[in-house]
Amino acid sequence: MTLIELMVALAIGMFLMIGAMTVFMQGRSTFRLTEAVSRLQENGRFALDALEQDVRMAQYWGLTNRSETIRGRAGEVPVAMPATTLDDCGANWLIDLDFPIAATNNGYTWACPGNNVDVTVGANPGSDSFVVRRVAENSLTAAQVAAATANTLFVQSSRSGSVDGRIFFAGPPPAGYSTVTDELHALAVSGYYVSTRSSTSFPGGAAVPSLHAWTLAGNVLQDREVIPGVEDMQIQLGIDTDVPGAPNRGAIDRYVNPGDPLLNTSIVLAMRVWLRIRAERIENGHRDTTTYNYADENVTYNDNFRRIVVSKTIYLRNARQ
Repeated sequence: MTLIELMVALAIGMFLMIGAMTVFMQGRSTFRLTEAVSRLQENGRFALDALEQDVRMAQYWGLTNRSETIRGRAGEVPVAMPATTLDDCGANWLIDLDFPIAATNNGYTWACPGNNVDVTVGANPGSDSFVVRRVAENSLTAAQVAAATANTLFVQSSRSGSVDGRIFFAGPPPAGYSTVTDELHALAVSGYYVSTRSSTSFPGGAAVPSLHAWTLAGNVLQDREVIPGVEDMQIQLGIDTDVPGAPNRGAIDRYVNPGDPLLNTSIVLAMRVWLRIRAERIENGHRDTTTYNYADENVTYNDNFRRIVVSKTIYLRNARQ
């Protein structure tokens, strides 16, 4: 083999090696991009599924969806709350059953401090927040209610027109309770908001936002992290403005932001939710300069975090028609 032949072979091998390395690097870059986007989509789907299961059941009181038949709610003579954490988010926050879906536009107005993971930060002031009020799906026996932890809230619901439902604490069911016409359920209330931090935030690094929920757990309110990476939540409520008996009663007429005056004279049939999901770490080589425009949000970034926006329309199964 001559020197010229050897040099030609080396040149061809070098070009083949460069091609192979180029293909490898492009494949690796594509894999990392696909993995990053898939992780964001997975987080978005999980968050939406978690919200949907709760929102769909709003205004479920067991044997009825008529909030006005439940005695002891905030709208009439509220049941007296004991000196516990049950009123941390505000007086009658748990028992305002006349508003099974109550939302705040671009704000956090509850008395309980947002995100007790770090007292120096809290709820994202530009994100929407909302409360879902209902009862747990499974009914309980009188013995189970009587044996429950003290100060646990329950709801008695009834099909009978002569017996009203009632909010009560653990112990014997209210007078007039019948195993034939009534059911007993644990009260289930959750308030969802976006926190500026999460349990995965890195010391000395950028804070990781997260979706949080204040949840009634037995006889206490607990602030739990649903999933990290949720940077913003915006919602709109689908309302029916027709009067009872109108031909189009029971159909959504429009979607409005929380706080819209129409909510005072309409029924809520659905909730449309948008979540902006952000990666937990910066991505070298990526620059997010996108303008995100959804609901009443319009924001532009210029950083190295990858983001996506996911949305879903959730219909309330128990909305009054």
